[in-house]
Amino acid sequence: MSDTLHGHPPPQRAAPVRAVVELLSSMRFAISLLTVICIASVIGTVLKQHEPSVNYVNQFGPFWAEVFLALRLNTVYSAWWFLLILAFLVVSTSLCIARNTPRYLADLRSYKENIREQSLKAFPHRAQAPLAGEAPEAAARRIGGLLAGGGWKVRLQQRDTSAGPGTGWMVAAKAGAANKIGYIAAHSAIVLICLGGLLDGDLIVRAQMWLGGKTPYAGGGLVSEVGPEHRLSERNPTFRGNLFVAEGTQSGTAVLNQSDGVLLQELPFSIELKKFIVEHYSTGMPKLFASEIIIHDKATGDAVPARVEVNHPASYRGIEIYQSSFDDGGSRLKLRAVPMAPGVQPFDVEGTVGGSTRIERAGAGKATGADASQALTLEFTGLRTINVENFGAAGSGGSGADVRKVDLRQSIESRLGAGNKTATPKELRNVGPSVTYKLRDAAGQAREFHNYMLPVDTGDGQPVFLLGVRETPADPFRFLRVPVDDQGRMDGFLRMRMALADPALREQAVRRYVAIAVDGSRPELAEQLAQSTLRALSLFAGADNAGKGSAGAPPRGGLQAISDFMEANVPADERERAGEVLIRILNGALFELAQLTRERAGLALLPQNEATRAFMTQAVLSLSDAQAYPAPMAFELAHFTQVQASVFQVARAPGKNVVYLGCALLILGVFSMLYVRERRVWVWLAPGAGGTGAEATMALSTNRRTMDGDREFAHLTERLIGAKPHHGGTTA
Repeated sequence: MSDTLHGHPPPQRAAPVRAVVELLSSMRFAISLLTVICIASVIGTVLKQHEPSVNYVNQFGPFWAEVFLALRLNTVYSAWWFLLILAFLVVSTSLCIARNTPRYLADLRSYKENIREQSLKAFPHRAQAPLAGEAPEAAARRIGGLLAGGGWKVRLQQRDTSAGPGTGWMVAAKAGAANKIGYIAAHSAIVLICLGGLLDGDLIVRAQMWLGGKTPYAGGGLVSEVGPEHRLSERNPTFRGNLFVAEGTQSGTAVLNQSDGVLLQELPFSIELKKFIVEHYSTGMPKLFASEIIIHDKATGDAVPARVEVNHPASYRGIEIYQSSFDDGGSRLKLRAVPMAPGVQPFDVEGTVGGSTRIERAGAGKATGADASQALTLEFTGLRTINVENFGAAGSGGSGADVRKVDLRQSIESRLGAGNKTATPKELRNVGPSVTYKLRDAAGQAREFHNYMLPVDTGDGQPVFLLGVRETPADPFRFLRVPVDDQGRMDGFLRMRMALADPALREQAVRRYVAIAVDGSRPELAEQLAQSTLRALSLFAGADNAGKGSAGAPPRGGLQAISDFMEANVPADERERAGEVLIRILNGALFELAQLTRERAGLALLPQNEATRAFMTQAVLSLSDAQAYPAPMAFELAHFTQVQASVFQVARAPGKNVVYLGCALLILGVFSMLYVRERRVWVWLAPGAGGTGAEATMALSTNRRTMDGDREFAHLTERLIGAKPHHGGTTA
């Protein structure tokens, strides 16, 4: 038989809805959501957000990069699942407030004066005492007045006055009602903060993308050429984007970065950058950067001057303008190409930072394996006018004035090293401007170069020009140190570099070295020395077959070639002595090669002094390292005209005030819950035995059992009824 026949109603269809509401409004569900939000926030803090996908591949590998991108961990705070969790947390907390607020408010209004006398005797804090000579009504009014004077809210209740056990007066008092308000305020704060986050997040922008047909723009070109489907209206209620403005220009279109492109946000005004101001600490870090701007209102034409600094934004028409960072605004550069390989001639080239130009010079493609006539693309990527590097005290690198006696003990291990090695103690110096550029071949492969404009003294007494190079942006720069000649330029080194590649000049330098080193009366020794010197010089220049690499690779030169030759042809127990002799011969021949190039250039010969010795020491190391320089030419910064640019963050954040209100409520709620104790006191006054006096029964209830509560109850019982309290059990 069915339940209906037995008198039971059919199951309510609302049961599943009730179960869902119970789940959403439960504390466990809210805590679970908060836990997920905390974990996501940690991920968003640790993992750099809105980086190009290639950066995640380089850092974590293809597999994990794909996982991160699929889960939108690179854009945690705008990910759909994060916004959905925030929405669920708002719903869950709102339901919790809706369910409990009426009960809390009713509890605030209620004095619970109808409590029974027997119930008072079950409280942990309770006391009983006779009040001789005082009628129940008089005692009730006296006790009520004392409690009201102590800040308690009091209500008196007179019960049945006829003879019987229920006759008497009840004094009900309460204090600390703000504790209940604290619960409501804290939960409301969570709702307000989440709503503010949803308003100021990407939710509204994404709603326009989902419902309004807006799509991210992933191409390049001018801002004016971007179609309306990639632009957001000036009336967009909430956004946060970046605005790039160079000195002397103005812009009124912000860029909102998305995971698969950008959206353009039209502003109701444009910002003109009049002047950019930057100050630095001694470490080279920016101490202050600010922008003097003029805000041009598109509707009224008003021009409003303003100053924007870090932590001091400007505000106009409900949009905050923050100083985010600074950049190059298209500085004009003049570079001079210096040959690093035979067949390349010096030339000048001009451009602006962010631009590029094609280079078609004979020999331009030799270092990249391309044809000699193949063009390279020179991309001007950056200009830095201040470079503070850390240098420490270093030794002079040897002593004595004999330039042929050069200490190259550790030179074989020295390759293209870092130009900013740290030392102890630290010595911070501004080494002047530097330029960054890329050389891109026809296949699209590019290397990045970073060259300093002025010579740098690294601590060994010989100033050098630093020419940096790296294969990918993830790699650190490796620097070739080019010694400064007596004219303050790198021409002396470049002449030696070109002469080293000329077999005729190598032979002529060898003959000059042998003529000085050997007495003419011993021609057989001179011939033997000439052969050894020419062999060492050819190995160093990379022109000897003995230096050829494996599998038909081009010959290797420099000190590494000499080291390989020694390992292959000299027994291990004789290598140290033979190496010293070979290095001394090589250095003497290179010195004569340097003198020969100066003669051909019409310059005076180098003197035999300490400065020449330091120059030759570094020149030998640099000539060895130059064999690995991956370009046929290097570009030194000859002249520049700097143009600064500011990067502003513009934001319309209506949820900001909502979040501020939520934070205020959260502080109020937390302090109320932690530092305000809700207490209730009842005193039942019944007629005494024989109809004279009154019999008092007193109890106290508190939401937290503390020592302060015990002391307060003891004080109240002694003051109100003159009895000793009883403490037992736990707080009900």
